[in-house]
Order: sequence, then C-alpha cells, then structure tokens
Amino acid sequence: MVLLQTGKRLATDAFRRESICWSEDSFSFAKFPISSKNRCTALPITESETISQLLSHIKLLLRRKTAALAALDAGLYSEAIRHFSKIVDGRRGAPQGFMAECYMHRASAYHSSGRIAEAIADCNRTLALDPSCIDALRTRAALFETIRCLPDSLHDLEHLKLLYNSMLRDRKLPGPIWKRQNVEYREIPGRLCSLATNIQELKKRVANGETGNVDYYALIGLNWGCSRSELERAHLLLTLRHKPDKLTSFIERCEFADEQDVDSVRDRAKMSALLLYRLIQRGYASLMATIKDEEAAEKKRKKAAAALQLMQQQVQLNQEQQQSRTETFGTVVMQQQVQKIQELQRSVPETLDSDVCNTALCSNTNATVFKGAFCREIAIVGNMLSQAGFNQPIPVKYEALSC
Repeated sequence: MVLLQTGKRLATDAFRRESICWSEDSFSFAKFPISSKNRCTALPITESETISQLLSHIKLLLRRKTAALAALDAGLYSEAIRHFSKIVDGRRGAPQGFMAECYMHRASAYHSSGRIAEAIADCNRTLALDPSCIDALRTRAALFETIRCLPDSLHDLEHLKLLYNSMLRDRKLPGPIWKRQNVEYREIPGRLCSLATNIQELKKRVANGETGNVDYYALIGLNWGCSRSELERAHLLLTLRHKPDKLTSFIERCEFADEQDVDSVRDRAKMSALLLYRLIQRGYASLMATIKDEEAAEKKRKKAAAALQLMQQQVQLNQEQQQSRTETFGTVVMQQQVQKIQELQRSVPETLDSDVCNTALCSNTNATVFKGAFCREIAIVGNMLSQAGFNQPIPVKYEALSC
C-alpha cells in the first residue's frame, strides 16, 4: 500500500511538472493516443488529476500576468500586450474578475503605445464585465478627451461621479470585500472635487463649440497628411478587428459565477462595441473627405503650374521669334546700305576723272589728275599761278575756291 501511494504521488508530481511546460494551456489528453486494444480499458480522469490540471492552469495564468505587469512597468508595451493577449485569448477560460483586470492592464499598455481604438475596446470589455471599474471609466474618459471626443468623455466622467457619490453614501467600495480596489475610501472626497472641476471645464469646452474637431487621425492611428492607401489599410484592419459581432466573442472565454449575468454582459459589450464601430466609421468618412479635397487641390495646383509653364514657354518662343525677325531685318538693311555705298564709290571716281580730263584739255597742260574735290581745285590754282607768275595778282572768283 505504501509503495502504491508513493508511486501515485511521484506520477502526479511528474505530470504536474510536464503540464507546466505545456504551451497555450493545452491540458487535453488527445495527444496521448489510445489504441483500439486498450480503448475499453482506459481509465477516466480522476478528481485529483483534474485538480492538478486546474492548479497548473492557474499557476500559468499568474506567471503570465506577472510577466506582463513587469513588462508594463519597464515600458515594454508590446511585450506586455503579447502576454496579456495570451491570457485573454487562450483556449481555456478564466474567471470574470481576472479577465476584467487583464483587459484593463492591456488597455493601459495600448494607451501608452498610442493605439487609441484598441485601448477603448479593452476598456469597453472591462466595463462590460465589471461596470463599477473605476480605472476603466477614468482611462476611457481620458482616451476620449485625447481625441477631443468631449461628449463621450463627459458621459464617462458623470458616470464616475455617480459611482463616487454612491461610495460615499454606502460608506464602502463597490464589489465584494475580497475584491482588490485601486482606490481607498479616504481618497474619494479629493478625487470627487477634482472630478467636478474636470467636468466643469469639459462643459465649458462643449459650450464653446469644441465638439466638432475630433482627432480621427489619433483614433485610427495615422499621421497627419497620410495617403489614401494608408487610410484604407488602417480602416480595413480596424473594421475587421472591432466588428460589434466579433467583440462579444470574449464572453465565451469567461467563467461567470452566475450564469444570469451573461446576457447583461453581452448587451453592454454589444452596445459599447457598436458605439466604437460607428465612431471609427465617422472618422474614416471624415478623413477620406479630407484626403479627396487635398487631392483635388493638388490637381488644381499641378494644372495651374503646367498652364503657367506653358505660358512662359510661349512667351519665350515669341521673344525668340521677334529677336530673329529683328536680326533678319537689320541684316537686310545693312546689306542694302552696303550696296548703296558700293554703288556710290563706283560712281564718284568716274565723275572726278571726266572733270579732270576736261580741265587738262582746256589748259593744254600735262596736269596731273587728282581725285577728290579739294585736290581738283588745288590743281586749278596751280595752273593759274603758272600762267600769271608768283608776284602778280591773280584774278580769282571766290565761288570757284569754295569746296
């Protein structure tokens, strides 16, 4: 008997060590094939084995949660999101409160990494599982205020104010006594005063008309001036991820203490998911209209620039044509002037030669033929001096000496 008990204890310890090494909480016996020979002799799972499997699963969940919180505190948000996703998306379920807490921590990781839509979706799941979660209300209000969706943020703050007032009235925190709370009772009056101040500021902003400038770029996770393809890709991913029918599937992985709460949880999850989905669709429509306007303006600018460039080219071509015409006209005029000068040069020597010959024949002297008007008159004066002598007065008409 002692040997049998010792063997059973050793087998249980070995199975526990093996189950800890399994991934994705796979505690099924399907990987141990049962042959047809000993199918009838297979023993059912005992209660101790079931308890050991449950303990191993709980230990695995706690280890993953501890690793996720450590990554979140260290600023490794993607690592924290991965660990929390393994917990909430596992094949085996988890208690309702534990799942709500994991969704809340993953929403904080999403918020820190700038993924607003995913953070709001996790806050919606947390509030569907636990409507009195203070952190979820405060985080979702801050997220809505970040994207300037002021009415929704104001609604969450009003809900949080009612929750604080009920705590002060009942003199206790919401939920059972064993539930861990992130707020103490003595902190509620101070938080209530600051909350009232925030509500008044938001109401003033709403009254001033700041409800229409929602930052849809931050909601969808895009930068200002993104292209049409980037917007369509981001919208497709968000639409597939945040469909109202798909966002209620997490309820199947939750273990409820009271099955009557399932319907109320499903209704709250469906309503909040529908509001988020409509907000994403409005953001997509607004950003697409903005991108279309920018594309139309860009086309107009390109068309105007092309028209201006064409006009400049036409003006430059006209200037070149005008310059070429001017140069051609100047060349023609220059050629005509050159021709006239050449004709004049050819005609002037012939006239001079005929005058000199006539003068020489009349005076019967071998006078040298001079070219030019001044030289001709000098020749005439020389002939007159030779005839009259140097000491005699010369009868000269002044008209003949004029050049």
